Amino acid sequence: MVAVKPKYYNEIYSYISSFYPVSEPSFELMLGAAKFKKIKAGTVLDNIGEIPNKIYMLNNGVMRSYIRLESGKEVTKTIFVPNVILASFNALINQIPSGSIYETLTDCEMYEIEYSDYKSLCKQHIDVLMFHTKFLEFLICQNDKKHIELLTLNAKGRYLKLRQMIPNIDNLIPQYQIAAYLSITPVQLSRIRAKL
Repeated sequence: MVAVKPKYYNEIYSYISSFYPVSEPSFELMLGAAKFKKIKAGTVLDNIGEIPNKIYMLNNGVMRSYIRLESGKEVTKTIFVPNVILASFNALINQIPSGSIYETLTDCEMYEIEYSDYKSLCKQHIDVLMFHTKFLEFLICQNDKKHIELLTLNAKGRYLKLRQMIPNIDNLIPQYQIAAYLSITPVQLSRIRAKL
């Protein structure tokens, strides 16, 4: 048992246990293999064309993943708020160049773990492997849900859904980034907000 618990210990343990009841000794091995970092706003953690090798646990701050079109336009795929595990999973699992950029939008605090270290823990501890399985199942369902929302909700509906998910989103990041996430222009977002 760890004498002095690392920062965000309880929050991370609670989040991981929400997927599968990982034992505290196994969790401590996971956290022990990770490094705690404070990262400035505007830092790119994973870039397009690079093969990623880390998984991140965001504990404080806001991040996003986005793609850049040939025209130079940025399209935000996901906005991340605490507590969440994130990575360019397709690139990480398949060891191929990432098609997305992962960037901090505010100053952030997070843990990062090398994917190879994490996979070793999965091989050695069945509860870590079960967590991994349940978490990947969650990602599949989450992506399906987001795809359906994009196809069925109009821009106002997507904005209200985002505000429901992150109530203070308008105060956290610039409006143009919110608009990019919603696949609308900043002008369209202003009109939606004016009508609410």
